[in-house]
Order: sequence, then structure tokens, then C-alpha cells
Amino acid sequence: MRGAPILETEIAVIGGGLVGAALAYGLARERCRVCVLDEGDVALRASRGNFALVWVQSKGLGMPEYARWTTASAALWPALAAALKEDTGIDVGLSQPGGFTLALSEAELQSRIEAMQRLHNQPAMPRYPYEILDHAETRRRLPAIGREVAGSIYCPLDGHVNSLRLFGALHRGMARRGAVYRANAAVDTIAPAAGGFAVKGGFGEVRAARLMLAAGLGNGRLAPRLGLEAYLVPNKGQIIVTEKVAPFLHHPLHTLRQTDEGGLMIGDSQEERGFDTSVATPVISVMAERAIRMFPLLARLNVVRSWAALRVMSQDGFPVYEQSKAFAGAFLATCHSGVTLAANHALTLAPALARGSLPAAASPFTSERFHVPQAA
Repeated sequence: MRGAPILETEIAVIGGGLVGAALAYGLARERCRVCVLDEGDVALRASRGNFALVWVQSKGLGMPEYARWTTASAALWPALAAALKEDTGIDVGLSQPGGFTLALSEAELQSRIEAMQRLHNQPAMPRYPYEILDHAETRRRLPAIGREVAGSIYCPLDGHVNSLRLFGALHRGMARRGAVYRANAAVDTIAPAAGGFAVKGGFGEVRAARLMLAAGLGNGRLAPRLGLEAYLVPNKGQIIVTEKVAPFLHHPLHTLRQTDEGGLMIGDSQEERGFDTSVATPVISVMAERAIRMFPLLARLNVVRSWAALRVMSQDGFPVYEQSKAFAGAFLATCHSGVTLAANHALTLAPALARGSLPAAASPFTSERFHVPQAA
């Protein structure tokens, strides 16, 4: 925007999705002057397709530090929900009654049991409770399951939220805490400037002492300009939403949940399709068929909408948090579990960023792990 005044701020957050909004809210709570530059709805943001799980079960195979980071965020979630309610009046619908992973055959159940055993047998893996349940015990806890459900794995730490209210609460909360939000603000250039960085685009120019790249897949384009690595791969996921019905499912599943408003969400497909966000009938048909086998009553429900979105996946699937070695004060945050990790981002990562560093708990997640020589 030619002729627009330069906006000066303490921290510029590039990206207004769940990750950027959680960080901006946390920074604003720390009394930082924050400006959020959000590309807008044209962005291929994962937030539009999130499944709204606060999920611990199954996280961390291959990187136990991620299990620790995840369990810490799940434990912080009640504090985040309370803070958002106090700041905005919005109840984000947090419920943490424990979650189930259902198996539709004995072989599938055994495979899930073995995966959990491998997960928990890792050195330095944090210990958290989980139960292996047969059909009868699963049916006692989830009376509506079908006969084909062989059993389940239950973890008492799992939960979910209302994703739309969460997104709205983070944006309202950061605004009420004084953050400046710029919509439709795609970033064209980032360059070092006196005292920090100059960020430019059609919105004009923002000068910031520090900046945080939280632009999801957009980090892949922006990070190299600041000496940061973000080799990211889009992973397509599709979601089905049904009409609202009386509550019957009081625990989330990793592929199916009933929202606090009554609708059922069915999801968790994973496809390597580049940047394609179209809905594919063959995939959602399989999702619907498995959901009906798990809960036969779903066969009577109407589908009201379906959509696809892109997860933000690093080379190994785990988060990347890093400060640039070449440009002090430039940070990167990228992950594919923006809801689960929102509490850590707002209440752990943001306070450390306000002091100019990353928290110790985030130290395992730098891109340096991608350059460790493989053992012969």
C-alpha cells in the first residue's frame, strides 16, 4: 500500500491460523506489542480443517520428546480455556473425558496394541496411562458401538474442543489484549532493518524488533529468507460433518467425535496429493463406511457438509521451533497439531519468546535433527 505509514511493533507474527493466533494471544498476555499479518482465507491453512482434538494417545513414536511436549500441552489446556473465557467470555467447549481408538478386527486391535507398546518402550518416553479394552468393556463405556468393533485403546488424557469457538476466542483475545491484526496481508518480502526486520506487502510495511514465522505451509517460502529451514509437505485430510443429533458419544475418537453442538465429525484421512484440497468421493465413502461399522446409528444421519484441508508436515512429522542463527530475533514455529499444542504455544512458547528466546522444552525440535549423520 504505497504511501501508508510504517507500523512499528515489538513482535510481528506472520500467520493468523491457530498456531499464529495462539502465539499472538500468548505474547499479548505478556504485554508485548504484537502485530499479526494474516494472508487470509486464500491461505492453505490447516486451521480450516482441524479436527479439534486435544490428543495425547499415540503421539511420539520415533521422538519421545514430542510425547512429553504433547502431554504438557494437554495438562495446560484447562488454564488456556479459563484464560480465554476470562478475556473474551467465550467458552471453547473444552472436554477431556479420555479418548478411544476403535479397532474393527482382532488384527487391527493387535496392530494398535503393538504400536502402543513400541511407543512406550522407547527410552525417555514419558509414562502416561492407557487401557486396552475388549469388545465387551468398550461397549460398556460406548454403548452405541457396533458388533464389528473388536476392542479399543483408551487414554484418559485425551479430549476435544469446539474448533470454531477456539479460533474466534484466540483472535478476540489477542485483540482485547492489544494485538494489531492485519487481514489479507500476504507478505512479499522480509529483510533485516535497523533494530530488527522490515516486513512488506500490499498492506504496506511493518517494522518489528523480532518476528515469528507461523504461516503454516507458507513458512516453506519465507523461512529461507531468514536463514531458517522449513522443508514442509502438505498432507491432505478430508472431513465429513453430519446433521445434529441428541448426544450419544461422550468421548472423542481419533477418527470420529460428536461436537458440543450435536453434529458428528468424521475424519483423519491422510493423502499425499500436493496442494489439492478437493473433496474426493472414494475417500469420504471409506471414511463413512468405517464410521457406520463403528456406530451403526450413523447410517440414519444426513451429511450436511464435507471439505478437505492440508496438514503442515515436516520431514519427520514432528514440530519445528527454531531461532535463526543468521538473524537473531527471527523465529519459526511449524506443526500439524495446532489444537493440541495451542496451550503450549500460548502459555509456554509465547512467554519465552517475549523474553527473546525459545523455552528449554522446545529445544529438541530444531531443524538440526535433520542433519544428524545416520549411523552406519
